[in-house]
Amino acid sequence: MIGLVDAAKIAGGFALGAFLVAGPAYLYGVREGKTAVATAALEKTVELIQSRERTNAEISSADAASLCAHFELPDTERLECVRRVAAASTEP
Repeated sequence: MIGLVDAAKIAGGFALGAFLVAGPAYLYGVREGKTAVATAALEKTVELIQSRERTNAEISSADAASLCAHFELPDTERLECVRRVAAASTEP
């Protein structure tokens, strides 16, 4: 049979071992979590940039009337919008 002192030593050894393993495991988990968050943020940024590039291409290839029609303005305001967009597109 294991004596009380021996059982305490074994329990202390397990506790010390768990403590020694838990520290590095915790730090590894924190590092992996930060890496995962950074990767997700980078992927979202790339996705937004690609979406913005598609939007810019659509706007650049559209004419003034279709751009102003997109805003669903009343006829009187749509004519002013087309005039302003056309004037802005001729400026350097």
